[in-house]
Amino acid sequence: MAAYLLAEGLVLSAYQFLKYKADAKKTANSLTDIGFEKQSITLKDLKQLQAVCEAVYLTRTLVNEPLSYLTAEQLAKDITAIGKEGGFRVNVLGKAKIEQMNMGGLLAVNRGSMLPPTFTIMEHRPAKAINKAPIVLVGKGIVYDTGGLSLKPTANSMDRMKSDMSGAALVTGVMYVAAQLDLPLHIVALVPATDNRPGENAYVPGDVITMYSGTTVEVLNTDAEGRLVLGDALH
Repeated sequence: MAAYLLAEGLVLSAYQFLKYKADAKKTANSLTDIGFEKQSITLKDLKQLQAVCEAVYLTRTLVNEPLSYLTAEQLAKDITAIGKEGGFRVNVLGKAKIEQMNMGGLLAVNRGSMLPPTFTIMEHRPAKAINKAPIVLVGKGIVYDTGGLSLKPTANSMDRMKSDMSGAALVTGVMYVAAQLDLPLHIVALVPATDNRPGENAYVPGDVITMYSGTTVEVLNTDAEGRLVLGDALH
């Protein structure tokens, strides 16, 4: 266990996001390999260590990506690629399907955006799953949050808002680990995704919208977008 924890700490602390660095080669760290004595760790633990560290890396990378790359559609594409690599199923609903299903919360938040929303469904369903009803994870996929027309109040309050999709990144990482380790659990993860902007057609405080569940909701603050998109996913 000591070897496992030491290696995990070394690997996770070595993470760097250098994709947009002009001098990436100069700033990259030098950790490339970790060696173990044969008796210090089992093959099972080694496989788990690799899966967990890979999942943390891909989760961090998704969170670090800027909106100039990670739109809602690109998030869905990246999750699809991760699913293919990791071994879990991914189904992406585009705007037309979201409109057909009357996901009013997600569509309302998306109204101010120039870019379409997505709704991504991930599933890990092994033949020998021990649970009859699936475990359902829901991750917020707001790829950028300005607050909408209820604009965030200070200049630096938006600095980290590209990370408002951290929930989506997290559940994607969980699905990757579950599939890589072939956990005997039926798991479904849902990611409603859009950005939240004050566009010319943006939803406004006072609007009443109809959610996917049929419930009507009065919007008093457009910076409460998370509960709207998650509400559609939770129904």
